[in-house]
Amino acid sequence: MLTDVAIKRLQPKEKRYMLSDSNGLYIEVLPSGKKYWRVRVTVDGYEYRRSLGQYPSVSLKDARRCRDKIKLKLAIGENPFETKRGKSFEAVAKDWLEKKVFPIRTQNHIRTVTSRLDRLVLPYIGQMPIKSITPPEVLTLLRRIEERGTYETAHRVLQICGQVFRYGIAIGEAERDITADLRGALIPVKPNRYPTITDPVEIGALMRAIEGLNGSLIVRCALQLQAYTFVRPGELRKAEWVEFDLQGQEWRIPAEKMKMKRLHIVPLSDQAISVLKEIYPVTGLRSKYIFPTVRDPNRPMSDATANAALRRLGYEKEKFTGHGFRSMASTILNEHGWPSDVIERQLAHIERNAVRAAYNHAEYLDQRREMMSWWGSWLESLTAK
Repeated sequence: MLTDVAIKRLQPKEKRYMLSDSNGLYIEVLPSGKKYWRVRVTVDGYEYRRSLGQYPSVSLKDARRCRDKIKLKLAIGENPFETKRGKSFEAVAKDWLEKKVFPIRTQNHIRTVTSRLDRLVLPYIGQMPIKSITPPEVLTLLRRIEERGTYETAHRVLQICGQVFRYGIAIGEAERDITADLRGALIPVKPNRYPTITDPVEIGALMRAIEGLNGSLIVRCALQLQAYTFVRPGELRKAEWVEFDLQGQEWRIPAEKMKMKRLHIVPLSDQAISVLKEIYPVTGLRSKYIFPTVRDPNRPMSDATANAALRRLGYEKEKFTGHGFRSMASTILNEHGWPSDVIERQLAHIERNAVRAAYNHAEYLDQRREMMSWWGSWLESLTAK
């Protein structure tokens, strides 16, 4: 059994850990040094956990008294943990993953979501019936995440929990999405917009700097093609020759490579075609990738290579990154009067209407071809100046 002296001497470690007292009561020590009381009981083979507060605000004596009250209610047939037994949060979350996430999301997204559930959510509310979970109990696990300074992760986990609760409503296991009660409760996250350049003079200077890049022809061509197509950096570096129709001036990115797992068509300007023809003798005869690594033609270029080249050109990460080509193009195209729907479709942004999204991969294609041709010529004119 624990003592006040022993609890006061507990020191934080790199990872959270817990020490048992007695009859299901234990204390959890966070890396931040904060200490929380928890109680864990089993009823009919079903495990429940509850937070009893933070030490020393809740003393050892108080924690034991709370535990004993819970035990007393259980002894007389009352269950303070639930009013009506149903599926656990973990069971609903796993069903949601299998039905709504695994079939349509990328592997990276799936790994991120499952990791956050396994590490940050399920150890605390996973075994609780989803109908019995309260907003304060969800907020408690979110506060643990905030204590590490990972505020954006806390917001992401709240979104995941909300999706699980809404799925639970759909299958009849949850009564409502309790995460709606937590709006505004988390520490705000400052928008993390990718830095970009929108001044035409500076854009011209950037294009000339890239054109004069010394060293790897592969890296220089990669930056130029990213400027002309403004696709996501991961889509560019994993581009394969088989995806391109140079005669038809079109790049078809397979659904499995796209963020939302939908085929994306990129019309290619004359300038983009020129870049591809320049790089073909270097990589087209030895690799399936347009931009492979120097050491291994069977692997795509690293995601850090393009940004490292921009750093060598004097563009620090606070000024411009590879992702900045997208917002640069979006800003300029909007300023020059191109329809926002055409721009958004070319950026492959999320289509909110799932039914419509299944049929619109070629939507506005003629207008997008015209727009991409204009964009290539506009960049070329700035480079010449």
